[in-house]
Amino acid sequence: MSNLFAIAYPDVATAQAVRSEALGLQKQKLIDLEDVVVVERRDDGKIKLHQAVSTTGAGAASGALWGGVIGLLFFMPFLGAAIGGATGAAVGASTDIGVDDNFMRNVGQKLQPGSAALFLLVRTATADKVVPALAQYGGEIIQTSLSDEAEEHLKTAMKSAQAHTADV
Repeated sequence: MSNLFAIAYPDVATAQAVRSEALGLQKQKLIDLEDVVVVERRDDGKIKLHQAVSTTGAGAASGALWGGVIGLLFFMPFLGAAIGGATGAAVGASTDIGVDDNFMRNVGQKLQPGSAALFLLVRTATADKVVPALAQYGGEIIQTSLSDEAEEHLKTAMKSAQAHTADV
């Protein structure tokens, strides 16, 4: 079962830097992410989701490939690729994987204008390596799917790691 973590940051650049750090930790096999999204509340109050994976692009590429193959059967590969790409993009745009977009938008409404939050859907993690790596960026844990006791333990570990980073 995956655990959800939502961490608020003062600006979108910091949230994106933490996302990059988390993706780097995933390459090192220290964390296994199911989804990672930066939610930005713009100065005008609008919410923007910065997804790590574009389902629209992936759907368009897959649809174009399959449309081209099917088009070859009817001697119209370009038409098949165009129709397949459009269909794949439409299906990809309507697909929501990982953290629910509406949930992220609702949480984003609670952010201050100009700030951002990072949503991490974590399958597994090596906490003693991941927490200090992410804590160096600061941030405030605003929501998790952990038990109250585990969430308090995480907040304490984050504060401790932030204090250690500030001393170094």
